[in-house]
Amino acid sequence: MAGGRERVLRRRISSVQNTKKITRAMELIAATRVVKAQQRARAAKPYAERITSVIENLAAGGAEVNHPLLRQAENVERVGVVVISSDRGLAGPYNSAVIRAAERQVQNARSEGADYALIVIGKKARDYFAFRNFTIDSYTDGISDNPTYEDARRVAETVASIFTEGRVDRVELVYTEFMSIGSQKVATRRFLPLESTETIAAEGGGEAGVSGSFEFEPSPEAVLAALLPRYVEARLFGALLESAASEHANRQRAMKAATDNAEELITKLSREMNRARQDSITTEIMEIVSGAEALGSDDETEDRPAAVGVEA
Repeated sequence: MAGGRERVLRRRISSVQNTKKITRAMELIAATRVVKAQQRARAAKPYAERITSVIENLAAGGAEVNHPLLRQAENVERVGVVVISSDRGLAGPYNSAVIRAAERQVQNARSEGADYALIVIGKKARDYFAFRNFTIDSYTDGISDNPTYEDARRVAETVASIFTEGRVDRVELVYTEFMSIGSQKVATRRFLPLESTETIAAEGGGEAGVSGSFEFEPSPEAVLAALLPRYVEARLFGALLESAASEHANRQRAMKAATDNAEELITKLSREMNRARQDSITTEIMEIVSGAEALGSDDETEDRPAAVGVEA
């Protein structure tokens, strides 16, 4: 019986050791990817900052344009929610947190008497909302792990088209903001309509005072109209890059925790197996001793002389 338990424990230890190798490999891969994702996010910031700076200069120079992306609806009847999740799991609370935040935005829209439109990026969010019978207006996968600017441009065009066609009156962007390796938080930002160019300029924090030294061709209004879609693409690209870095950071932590748990479980199972082995050895010794005592008792009985009777 003890030997059978020892074999079961040995198989479990072997299984956990194999799992530990997998989680350790995934942890190392995620650690490598999160560094690259951080570098890409930092590399993309100068482009977004430069676009914001140019819009700031245009706004400071008095340029304004009646662009569809600036359209402010009097009554919000339908709210678009762009949610960025991942295509793969094993990333800790990364997907569940951003999905809950997106669902709250949908519930808020309903509480305001408005309808909703879901623009989903990533299989995890798609599966969640589809399983609960939410209507998904647009779905994109295969880009969450390593997004490119072309991916961001394509999604931004879809979102902008939905907005400019009047299918939604407001768009909220829900993604995971990367703070550091150990800290990420879910962020909800107003995506469309864009704020006025003055507000964009104020948020940019650039040098508006130098606007007078620039001349824009063909006109400041034409340049501004061309820049606003690029500004939308840059914002979405930045959100995609931060989400990718957050996904890898969460996966690294989750896999490290799984590896640590596997080590603890292996230690616990090894102790149980040692106890089972000791019990087996003790049982065998007891059986040998009992058998030897029984044999010794039989030999003494056979060697004892028989009693001889004496006649009177």
